[in-house]
Amino acid sequence: MALDKTTLHGFLPAVVTPFTPAGEIMEDAFQEVVERQIGIGAKGICVAGDNGESWTLDVDERRRLTRLAVDKAAGRVPVIMGASAPGSAQTIKYAKAAQEAGAAGVLVMPQPYVLKASRAELTRRFAALAAAVDIPIVAYNSPRRSGIELTVDDIGALCDAAPIIGIKESHRDFFHHTHLLERYRDRIAIMTGPSHFIVPSIGLGARGFIATGPELLGPEAGRIVEISLQAPGAAQRALHYRLTVVYQLLMGTGTWPASLKAALTLLGWPAGVPRDPVMALEGEALDKVRRTLDELGLLPG
Repeated sequence: MALDKTTLHGFLPAVVTPFTPAGEIMEDAFQEVVERQIGIGAKGICVAGDNGESWTLDVDERRRLTRLAVDKAAGRVPVIMGASAPGSAQTIKYAKAAQEAGAAGVLVMPQPYVLKASRAELTRRFAALAAAVDIPIVAYNSPRRSGIELTVDDIGALCDAAPIIGIKESHRDFFHHTHLLERYRDRIAIMTGPSHFIVPSIGLGARGFIATGPELLGPEAGRIVEISLQAPGAAQRALHYRLTVVYQLLMGTGTWPASLKAALTLLGWPAGVPRDPVMALEGEALDKVRRTLDELGLLPG
């Protein structure tokens, strides 16, 4: 499915990569996760993102997971692949693997682990990627993950340097989101990252979200954009509260993404366990996840 600023929208989950305790990818489980996401209303699938433990995946594994997702999606929704690496050469290698596997686009953040970059270094990175690979680019602004905080002006410069169709915006400052939406909502598809910003951001012009936790709400996840665009009322308040509590739970429990995998497993998804060096939740941390899901009415039965 072709990807552009109009087709990048709605609920687009960054899916988990199910691993066995030995660290092997569970391919059948992965495809079941993809199918379940589509079944509850996903408008796209992101492979090898943060939730997918991208830092543990080599280029062949990324290519294989993307192919599995593309095959399972079967044209129903687009698949994008995380292609971030510190250097441009490795980022381009990941992006080429995504293209070979049939991905509709790539998700790329500024140079992670470098922790600092000039405007020229930022634009050179994205321009080099655009010159090397003919595939739509979704930028990813996550200061917590990359160590680099893209300003609203930086994002404009990147859009001038490369054919960026959208951005996953995970900045934790809503001032930033407000100005980004006001300036660029008609130019690119702005996809919200933090779950507790989703409802207000959509009201201000965000096209959708690539976030952590909405899938725990089941079919309601596929209706988040619809609910967020309604006149303010009880449905919006309840949705916003549930997204906020889920996000706080997942971000504040265990080492990421152990809490998401634990929550999905409790809901009956074949999420597997995290890959080394992350350990699966147990004891009080696991009880906390179970208790919170129960309090929100999300556990089966």
